[in-house]
Order: sequence, then structure tokens, then C-alpha cells
Amino acid sequence: MKETRLNVEGMTCAACSTRIEKVLNKMDGVEANVNLSMERADVKYDEEQVSVDDVVEKIDQLGYGVREEKVELDIKGMTCAACSTRLEKGLSRMDGISEANINLTTESGTISYTPGMVSIEDIQEKVKKLGFEALLKQDQEEKESSKEKEIRNQKVKFIIAAIFSAPLLLTMLGHLPFAPNLSAPAWIEYPWTQFVLAAVVQFYIGAQFYKGAYRSLINKSANMDVLVALGTTAAFMYSFVQSVLWQMGAVHHAELYYEASAIIITLVVLGKYLEAVAKGRTTVAITQLLNLQAKEATVLKNGEEVQVPVEEVQVGDHIVVRPGEKIPVDGEVLEGTTSIDESMITGEAIPVDKQQESTVIGSTINKNGTITMVAEKVGKDTALAGIIKIVEDAQGSKAPIQRMVDKISSIFVPIVVVIAIATFAVWFFIVNPGVWAPALTASVAVLVIACPCALGLATPTSIMVGTGRGAENGILFKGGEYLEGTQGIQAVLLDKTGTITEGRPRVTDVKTISGDERDFALIAAAEKRSEHPLAEAVIAYATEQGVEVNNPNQFEAITGHGVQASIDESNVLVGTRKLLTEQGIEVTQAEEVLQQFEDEGKTAVLAAIDGQLRFVIAIADTVKSTSKQAIEALQNDEIDVYIMTGDNRRTASAVARVVGIPEVNVIAEVLPKHKADQVEKLQQEGKKVAMVGDGINDAPALAMADIGMAIGTGTDVAIEAADVTLVGGDLNNIPKAIKLSKKTMRNIRQNLFWAFFYNSASIPIAALGFLAPWVAGAAMAFSSVSVLTNSLRLKRQRI
Repeated sequence: MKETRLNVEGMTCAACSTRIEKVLNKMDGVEANVNLSMERADVKYDEEQVSVDDVVEKIDQLGYGVREEKVELDIKGMTCAACSTRLEKGLSRMDGISEANINLTTESGTISYTPGMVSIEDIQEKVKKLGFEALLKQDQEEKESSKEKEIRNQKVKFIIAAIFSAPLLLTMLGHLPFAPNLSAPAWIEYPWTQFVLAAVVQFYIGAQFYKGAYRSLINKSANMDVLVALGTTAAFMYSFVQSVLWQMGAVHHAELYYEASAIIITLVVLGKYLEAVAKGRTTVAITQLLNLQAKEATVLKNGEEVQVPVEEVQVGDHIVVRPGEKIPVDGEVLEGTTSIDESMITGEAIPVDKQQESTVIGSTINKNGTITMVAEKVGKDTALAGIIKIVEDAQGSKAPIQRMVDKISSIFVPIVVVIAIATFAVWFFIVNPGVWAPALTASVAVLVIACPCALGLATPTSIMVGTGRGAENGILFKGGEYLEGTQGIQAVLLDKTGTITEGRPRVTDVKTISGDERDFALIAAAEKRSEHPLAEAVIAYATEQGVEVNNPNQFEAITGHGVQASIDESNVLVGTRKLLTEQGIEVTQAEEVLQQFEDEGKTAVLAAIDGQLRFVIAIADTVKSTSKQAIEALQNDEIDVYIMTGDNRRTASAVARVVGIPEVNVIAEVLPKHKADQVEKLQQEGKKVAMVGDGINDAPALAMADIGMAIGTGTDVAIEAADVTLVGGDLNNIPKAIKLSKKTMRNIRQNLFWAFFYNSASIPIAALGFLAPWVAGAAMAFSSVSVLTNSLRLKRQRI
């Protein structure tokens, strides 16, 4: 199955997205997920059965559109008209490109393409194959996003509608209970004046509802637009007929409802404008992440520094980064030393020192030194691009609760239309036989009040805000289903190494038997040529203590036991008790210390100089400073916490004691292939299990768990297998993720309650004639805005 993402135009409510999704999923070899809030369709398809063109054509047949985008390129290498013609023909033949205009004079091209079917990189590659070079136009102005255009469009429509509806509001003065003697000016009471004012609103501003209703009806479905178009048209046409009859003298007083149709449309457009503004705020997390990206890079070309847009950086390019600049892409330091603020990725506030061969992450900030780096990951392969994609995918995905809501929304509108017809019939034939006005008023109010906008917005807006809030706190949910599922976790299974602990050995204690600082310098020198992790820990400790570490004169690694070296005519031995004993060195005076270190789960290294024991060095994989606090938070929420490791039980138990995990919850000496079995064992006990890990060996267990959480500092395999990524490795993000999930789901339930309650309570009130149509319009618009406002509360809540 291949995957693509299409930007869909023309959807107005949940019924539209549900309709498109339903039809696409009926196509052979297609799995589609259509998101109303993000206005896009994520499609998986079997290219042997169906093409992207078929999917796009099906969306077009349903009366919607797949949005095209334009890219402007600077094209190098053209020499004559034949070159530009060749490019136009070659590009126009590509799937997903509708138009290619190449200008020889300006050496540029404008290409209209469908994202999802073809990418800018594909276009550039095609130009390269045709013998030319295409670069993104550097001097083009930033284009407005489709959301900004939508906000501006709805704002203008609302202003126009308000101007033409305002005079019609005056005709309602006499109907106000607290001001029965007020009346509108005579020229406004004139039927044809009202007709002109209302017609502008009805057919110019309201055109969007007619288009949406037409698309919906020809596809044998019904959406919000159908309700608005039906209700307002009924009120407008009834008023028009009354105006004609008055003109002909058939009636002495025309019963006019022009103000109802115009004000309803004005209020619905106001609601759409406020929705567009609020929707823009729900995607602020993506915008903030995008703003973190570097815009330019200083690339070395033929020995010269050249400023290029970051999009043009290629793998293998050598890049110069000066103090205060952002690292453009992911890579490795070739020359120079510096410290880099990586807080945006890791959450660690202290800058990290970098030197030759150090890894650097794109969009982090170079603090104080100039470095030259080589680009290793560019474009969509960078760490930040990966984070952005995870957040985008999560915001566009559906939680299980939303699928249920979509089904309800799809049958809701037809039911409302039936209720409206029944309301009209009851009023016209039973309550007031033969009287049009009250029957029309009640049925129009039912149609307008029941618009399922709030119902359609209730879940996706909360999911968008919740996943965005998570991203701001270093918690990346891969989809709405995982955001929903995290709330029910009953047991958390923590891998030890790299998850609870730092994942690298460090010297924790140095017990001096007989020796001084100079003696320790000899020990460190003996370890300098060793590649063993314990030796690296000793060297790191010596460096931290300011001890100068020289090279040994002679060095020998004794596999599995330690090292032997000669330094300044001293014979140095560093290793296990067995190694020193075999060399005839007395170690009994260190027995008590050895026992203490081993009971604490530490590895004890003995060091001797010229046949005499000098030091006992304790080395351990130290516990992260946040682990104990995070585990306490989980236990306070009545969640069982387990530690799982391949290490021996003594070491595992020692770590468990430090962080407060009960001995009974220690799972030690587990082979990597059996970690998933331990997860399954807890699941068979009826527990909903979250597995937290960072290594390749954790991947099967992460996939088996109800919710897999990967430490963001871990391997790509672990992150890929997980459902949630905890950026930076802070375990406090586990209880935060659970809390955020609970708050988001509570927010969704609040939204759904008020949406259902609102419709359930309002329809009977409208049917009984207690709601004027324009009041129904205002209430309908308010319900959508209130749902969005409630969703946005998540942004301010602490987790």
C-alpha cells in the first residue's frame, strides 16, 4: 500500500467529510481518512488496483475539489525557445501537474501541481533529467496560507451581509416585547426595499450555501448547507410571493420574513468567520514548530561561502555555522568547537558541548563557536521535520470516538429535514389550518437550529489542540486513537537502561586504599587506549576532576578481565578481582567495599600499581534525576509501575529501590525477544499496559503494548514502533501524557454533551414555535463558537 495526502476543497461540515471518506473507502484497494478541520484526505492505496488520479477524479465527481498549489522556480541552463518548450511538455506529462509555464526571458517557471500526487522535489528531479537545473525562487514573497484567505474571505462576506441586514433589523422593532410602539422608517417597511436588501444577502453572500447544498444533494447526502439553504430560501420565497400578491392588490398587508432569511445567513457567516479564526489558533503548534526552522544556510562551494535557502541544502554539503545562528540541518561537526542550545529538541536547558565528530540537530542554536559541519539529513529527513510530521499526522487523525460522531452526523441532517416537514404539516393542517406564517416560521427555525456544525467540530478541534499542547511539552502522539487510548493506562512497564537510567556508565565512587591524585592519573592513563565502556567512564571522571591523562608506554587489553599497562616505569593493572588475584595482588582489605558496591548494583573495578592495590572504583549506569519523581507521580495516580531489564536481579533491584519501584515489580534477566511476552503477560491479567523504552530490543514490546512510548533520545526503530514519542527522555512526560489524554477526552465529552444537548433541546422548542428563525440562526452560530472556545481552553490548562 502506498500513501498520499490530498488537500480537499469545498467541505463545509462533518457530513461532507464523512461522505467523501465513505465513497473513497468503497473503492477497491483504497483506505481513506478525511479530516474536516485540516481540510485534507490521507489515502492509502494499492497501486496495482487504483491510482491517485482515480482517487482525485472520484473526489471531483462527488462535487468537491483537490486543491492545487503553485511553485515558482528559477531555471538555469535554457538557451532558446526550444528549451522552454521542451520543459513545458516534459513537466505537463507528469501525473499531478495541470499546467507548466516556462519563461525563457526571466529564466523562471510557474508550475501548478497537486500535492500528494507530485512533490516539488519530483518536479526538480524531472527538470534535472531534462538537462536543466531548478531552484526554488528566492525573491518570491511569502504567500498567504489558505486559512488566512478563508478568514479574510468570511470577514468580508460578514461585513457586506451585516451592512445589508442592518436595515432589515429595524423592521423587527415592533415585534420586541419591551418596545411594542417602536417602528421602522416607512422606506424600510416597503416590501421591495426589503426584497433588494435581502436578495443581496440571500444570493450573493448565501451563494456558498447553495453550492454546498447542490454538491451534497447530487451525491445523495445532506449537510449543514442543505439546512441553511432550505430554511432561508423558504423564508425568502414566501416573502417574495407575499410581496407580489401585495403589489397585485390580492392582500392588504404582506407577511414578510426577509429579515429572517438575511439575518440567519449573516449570523451563519459570522459563525464561519469565528470558526475560521479559532481553527487557525488550533494549528498554532504546527506554526510554532515551522517557525523554529532555519531559513538559510552558509554552504561552502569551491572554497567560497554561499548563502542558500535551507531547502536547497544537499546531503554531503559542508556548512559554516557562526555563533547565534541556527544549525540548518542535521549533521556532524567537521571542524571547530562550540556549545549548542538543544532545548527545543531535548528539553535540556544547559547547552551541550560539541567538537569534531559530534552530532548536531537542525534548528538548534549555536551559542559561542564557529563550526563547519557536514549535512547528513536534509528536508523531510531532519529531526524537526519528523516531529512536525508526527504532529500533523496526529492532528489529522481520528479518535475512535470521532468515528461514532461521524456516523451520527451523517444521518442527523436527513432526520432534521423530516422533522422540519412534519413541523410544517402539523402547524399548517392541525394547529392553524391553512395559515402559512406560523407553519413556515416553526419549520425554518427547526432547519436552522439543528445545523450539526458543533457536532462535527466537537472532536477534531479538541484532538488538534490536545496534540498541539502535547508537542509544546515534548509529547508527540502519533494519532488521535493514541491520544484517546492513553487515558486508560493501568500499568507502565519501564525499560531500565536508557529509560530509567542515563544509558551510559559513570564513575559514582572512588575508594582510595593507598594512593594519591598522581596515582589516579596513572590508572586513567592505563585506561586511555581501552575501548571498553567502563574505561571510558574512568577517563571521563578523570577529565572532570582535572586530572591530566597521558598515553601509556605499553598497553595490553585482557579480554573480559581488564587492562595491563606500563606508564613512567610503573606497572599498572586495572580490572576484576580475578585479574588482580591471578597476578598475586592482595585484595582482602577491599572485600567490605566490594560487597557494599555490589549490593548497590554497581560494578567494582580494582586498580593496582606495582603490585599494590591502590583504588576501588565503583561504576554504574546512573538513574536520571527525573525518574523517581515521575514514578511517584504515576503511583499517586494508582498506576502500577514495573522495571524490566536484561541485567541481573541485584542490579535491577538496586535501581528499583532508588526510584521507588516495589521488589515484586522487578522483571530482571529478560532476553530482548521475551520482552513482548512480559507485556502480554500483564495484558492477560486484564491490565491496559504502556511500555516505555528506547532501544531496538524494545521495539517488539512497544508494538505489543496497548500504548508504546519511545524515549526521543532512543533509536529510530524504537520511535517508529511506538505510539507516543517522549522528546528528550524526561520520564515526567509519561504522567503528563496520561493527564493530557484524560483532559482532552474530558474536553471532547463536554463538547459532545453540549452539542447533543443543544440540538436535542432546541429542536422541540423550535418546532413548538417558541424560537424566531433569526434567534435560531444566532444560537446555531453560538453553539459552534462555544465548542471551539471550549476546545481552546486546553491550551491554557496545566499538565
